[in-house]
Amino acid sequence: MKLIVGLGNPGKKYTQTRHNIGFMALDSLAQEEQAEFKRKIRFKSLVTELRLASEKLVLVKPQTYMNLSGYAVRSVLKSKGLTPQDLLVVVDDVDLKLGQVRLRERGSSGGHNGLKSISELLQTDDFPRLRLGVCGEKKEQDTADYVLSNFLSSEVETVNEVRDLFKELVHCLIEQGLPQTMNRFNKKI
Repeated sequence: MKLIVGLGNPGKKYTQTRHNIGFMALDSLAQEEQAEFKRKIRFKSLVTELRLASEKLVLVKPQTYMNLSGYAVRSVLKSKGLTPQDLLVVVDDVDLKLGQVRLRERGSSGGHNGLKSISELLQTDDFPRLRLGVCGEKKEQDTADYVLSNFLSSEVETVNEVRDLFKELVHCLIEQGLPQTMNRFNKKI
């Protein structure tokens, strides 16, 4: 069993924001597999399960807001008897251009508060993470305001390509493993 956590903020206000690309990626995989997210109060998350190839996947969208994501992740890991290495966290990265992806086995939070929360509550940085670039036509504004802004209409096609790429990436990860997936997908689309 693998746990894939997409980070974002709950509520309609944030649905199409750059910070929610982790939610968007999980939504695209769930839709492809005809899986429906259900609210799990004990996990403070929306959760669905599906099977790809021979692997059972649990998809989680924490509803704790970005800065408290670690509480939901720790709860699900513990409940399912999984380790941090069974986890893939999908996050936005404002330092990567829109369309660029970076998959890593481990690493620092890089200033991302969602990753920071997870690392603190799991007491390790040793878990895979997929950073999805969200830096597009950046206007002069605060980084926090920027990641909470909606994608521009001129960026939507690239966002959809990233969502499709995410589905391919997960299939590759399940079938070929992390090293081959990193070699294939760490690029700009």
